[in-house]
Amino acid sequence: MLNFLTSGLLALIGLALAGGGVWLIAVGGSWYYALAGLAFLVAAFLSFKRKPALLPFYGLFLIASLIWAVWETGFDWWQLGPRGGITVLIGLWLITPMFRKTLTSGKPVPDVKPARSFLLEGSVVLAVVVAVYSMLNNPHEIAGRLPSEPVASSPAYGGTVPDGDWHQYGRTPFGQRYSPLDQVNVDNVASLEQAWVYQTGDMKRVDDVPETTYQVTPLKVGETLYLCTPHSWAIAIDAKTGQEKWKYDPGIPQNPDRQHQTCRGVTYYKDPAVTENGPCTARVFLPTSDARLIALDADTGEVCPSFGDEGTVHLEENMPYNPEGYYYSTSPPVAAAGKIIIGGAVNDNYSTKSQSGVIRAYDINTGELIWNWDSGNPEQTEPIPDDQTYTANSPNSWSVSSADEALGMIYVPLGNKVPDQLGMNRDENVETYSSSIVALSLETGQVQWVRQTVHHDLWDMDVPAQPALIDITQDGQTVPALVGPTKQGDIYVLDRRTGEPIIPVNEVPAPGGAIPEDFTAPTQPVSDLTFMPDPLTEKDMWGMTLFDQMACRIAFHQLKYEGRYTPPSLQGTLVYPGNFGTFNWGSVAVDPERQVMFGMPTYLAFTSKLIPRAEVPPRGTEKASEMGINRNEGADYAVSMGPFLSPLGVPCQAPPWGYVAGADLRTGEIAYMHKNGTVEDMTPLPLPFKLGVPGIGGPIMTKGGVAFLGAAVDNYFRAYDVSTGDQLWETRLPAGGQSTPMTYETDDGTQYVLIVAGGHGSIGTTPGDYVIAYKLAE
Repeated sequence: MLNFLTSGLLALIGLALAGGGVWLIAVGGSWYYALAGLAFLVAAFLSFKRKPALLPFYGLFLIASLIWAVWETGFDWWQLGPRGGITVLIGLWLITPMFRKTLTSGKPVPDVKPARSFLLEGSVVLAVVVAVYSMLNNPHEIAGRLPSEPVASSPAYGGTVPDGDWHQYGRTPFGQRYSPLDQVNVDNVASLEQAWVYQTGDMKRVDDVPETTYQVTPLKVGETLYLCTPHSWAIAIDAKTGQEKWKYDPGIPQNPDRQHQTCRGVTYYKDPAVTENGPCTARVFLPTSDARLIALDADTGEVCPSFGDEGTVHLEENMPYNPEGYYYSTSPPVAAAGKIIIGGAVNDNYSTKSQSGVIRAYDINTGELIWNWDSGNPEQTEPIPDDQTYTANSPNSWSVSSADEALGMIYVPLGNKVPDQLGMNRDENVETYSSSIVALSLETGQVQWVRQTVHHDLWDMDVPAQPALIDITQDGQTVPALVGPTKQGDIYVLDRRTGEPIIPVNEVPAPGGAIPEDFTAPTQPVSDLTFMPDPLTEKDMWGMTLFDQMACRIAFHQLKYEGRYTPPSLQGTLVYPGNFGTFNWGSVAVDPERQVMFGMPTYLAFTSKLIPRAEVPPRGTEKASEMGINRNEGADYAVSMGPFLSPLGVPCQAPPWGYVAGADLRTGEIAYMHKNGTVEDMTPLPLPFKLGVPGIGGPIMTKGGVAFLGAAVDNYFRAYDVSTGDQLWETRLPAGGQSTPMTYETDDGTQYVLIVAGGHGSIGTTPGDYVIAYKLAE
């Protein structure tokens, strides 16, 4: 019976590998799988016939497979494992006394002589040695150290925020995500413990859209924390105890057409000219997912009726189209120069009849419109009349902007025109401003400069992150700089006065081959400071087993792929970096004293396939913006997109998929990259293997030399040594930590570190409603 079962198993493996291997050869891939399938079939025959020759034959096959695997991947355990796992396990079974007794060739021989299996036993031992060595090897690491000495003695943090506070999304208008607090430092961070937990009560609902996410970074002003929730509640809590002070629910109606249900933050403002406290002298501005901007009294949570229309500015005003759920604000506006400045998000790839991407500046006290900048009509920045509409479907800014009041500029990260994957019918303004960082005058809204990060964007490579403003010292001179992370992995370090590169940006040739109606840009910009991944090859394909790895190899060759910026196609295109981006709205953290950055580059390939309008399925099949069919109503093509996954649902590309990394902003040198995160919450079994996993969220840094980061798809919150990237501390979260943390100090001198844990609908992390603060153990 054992012989029969073994023969059958070998035959099944052989048939699967041989069949798939022939298919792989037909599409131009490796011959190994077909040859391995043939070897398994020969082994099945020898086993069925009870031939002792099975053992040396399989030993030779195992050695050949090991040589092939090391030749393809080197000594990378997570690449070798899927290639050799089944093969080695079969070898281990064949050398057991239980099985060897079946190899009698029909004669009553009590056992097979040990010499018969010596080659097989030796090959198994060799495979184990290679495996152990590979486990100790770390071929993907960059191990180095950032400079530890401060460069700037009096660094510019932006604004006048007290050291212990966090007044805007990135702490100050500069968006540095840096705190000058150092009570928690590299020497004591390991003793952090939970101080308090607050639950908002805003949980994901059954009828919520898939991309319901909790991405908020709370603000801390005085002794109060201010935050919002996915359904646009505003909440104030005590910074020391976590006790609720007030809660405001704007009553957002559920809408299945709304693509995103999230709120990344609120905006605080207090008029410096008002010396006495009174109703609405300090305000919290709440952006909502039904396109409102509401002013609340920071002390009570009551609506401020003197702002706008009884406390509300309606962002759908003067829009060319207004289907409910297609336009909203997911990010906090910027308070600067007496203005509250806000953009908005549109549903990606739903319809060509999308709202405008206009940026509007309102008087922060009255809500009166002061200027509007519409990239489709960039010269007319004075408020448009009531009977005029903004340009339909112009590039929008769904992320967070930064401001430098001394220079009089706001720095806006811009997205693309819908549809993202179709470049037909784009006018000159779209080609100029899409997927760019634009500097506008705080006074008038007029364009000061523009730096485009993708030409003729066909890949949804919006500039997703708030630019970080920092002064950089070069050749003894201080240069006001801007650090702009992009989805494609480039870090733009620009002179924020002019937009000119401080770290060089070069134009490099890009792939062609767009559909006949479209075209591609012949070159694309690449910064010298880049986390752009190497192009994928068939050898980079991965899987849990030989079988799904083979399937990924077949799929790889069936997709159109010529490296970064391969255009969308009817056959299907591999997009790498994918739509989630190497960096996303979590941005990077910059240290204005040491002039270094800390970030979380993520690498996850996506696929996109254009679908002619006549072949688009009926309505109701559309998904969130990065998954499934995006309908593009009004365009000639819809697009189907999603992560490039194996039949078992794991990424087709080999890990690592996520890192923590540090770079010197003066030189553009990457000092280190370390795998970040485990698969504990990605697999049915809680296996804490540190593969380096994807994430979405952002880091912060402190003067204590510590960086804090949640974001990864495992439910952990971690601290790192900024100098080396080494992990110093971690704690388990009750839900996904897909937000950016913050830190603050209370009036008793205690430094707290805080993160919101509520999960992310698109990546399937655990939902929740937790606000968790940590402090050093007493």
